[in-house]
Parts: sequence; C-alpha cells; structure tokens
Amino acid sequence: MKLFKKRKSQFYWYDFTVRGRRHRGSTQETKAARAGKIAGLKLAAALRGSDPLDRKAPSLREFSPRFLEWVETARLEMDTQRYYRNGWRLLETTSITGMRMDHITADVAEALRFPGSPANSNNALRTLRRMFSKAKEWRLVGNVPEFKLFKEEGRSLRLDDEAERKLLLVAEQPLKDIIVLLRDTGMRNARELYRMRIENIDWHSPR
Repeated sequence: MKLFKKRKSQFYWYDFTVRGRRHRGSTQETKAARAGKIAGLKLAAALRGSDPLDRKAPSLREFSPRFLEWVETARLEMDTQRYYRNGWRLLETTSITGMRMDHITADVAEALRFPGSPANSNNALRTLRRMFSKAKEWRLVGNVPEFKLFKEEGRSLRLDDEAERKLLLVAEQPLKDIIVLLRDTGMRNARELYRMRIENIDWHSPR
C-alpha cells in the first residue's frame, strides 16, 4: 500500500494492486491519519470475497474433476450423486466449460439451453449452482451468480386401470411387461424395475 501526495493536490492518494488489478485514487483527505484509514477501507473492499493470493479462478472444465471427486466421496444419496453426474454431462457440452468461473454471470447461465424437458435443463443449472457453491467454499471464486431456473410443469396423467388397458392393446414387448410390473408391484423405474434380471425371479416360492 502506497500513500502519497500528488503535486498541486491537497489530498493524499492511495496506490495498491490486488490480484493483478491496480487500484489508485484520491482519499479526499488532507490529514495522513484519516487518509490512511480511507486507504485501508479501499484495500479491504478490494479483498472482500476473494482470496488474497494472486491467482486466477479456474475454468469450469478445470474445476470439474475436483467437483466430481467430491460428488463420489461426500455423504450424498445415490440419487443425488447420479443427479450431479448427469448435470455435468449436460454442462460439458456447452461453451461455458472453457470460461473462467469468475466470468460466468447470471446472464450467461440463463442463456444456456439444453435438450429435453425443463426438468432436464434444471438438472444442469442446479449442478452449475452447486459447483459454484463448492468453489466459493474452497475459496476459488468470490461470488455465486444468482440465476433463474426453467419453469417445470407438473404431471397431468396417471397410469390408472383405464390407461393401462389402452396401453396394453398397442404396446409391444418388453413395454407390456414393464407396464404390468409397474402397476402390479409398485416398483420404481431406475432403482428397482430396470435393474431386474430374469435369474432374480423366484418362480417357486408363493408370495
């Protein structure tokens, strides 16, 4: 921190550099003690929310291995781990992966578009939000951009008796078996039904 007076100026000036950026200006004070306090406040404001070390924020792609390692080792539910892995799969196809994280603003995030439903897009955006929160926790970025999610529509149809009857008339295998098992057992899609193997079926024990 340099505090000095310029020729033909009655005020003290400050001059310092934070993370490669020079900060220089007038304190608007004529007394050294008060000028020093103003300069200190300017320095604190420049450092606020950032790592005092002079280093650049990583790009999203550079940050992703550390984030995915955290996803695998943190105490997260299996569905949550799968959610973040899929979110990154969607994000890594976009142009922002090469951007430094401190350059990704809310406008940049809200301009992103993803294939599929709004829920699919929100999967990617929620993952991006979580990546930023971890990067801030690890002191790699100073701020987390606040961006909006896509509006999701709730389910409007149910697989009731009438819907099952109509589907079975036109469905081919293996969809017919899937529909029957869904309705008769109440199993969930990914975690239970889709993992079934014929060798796991007990044909002999009555239930």
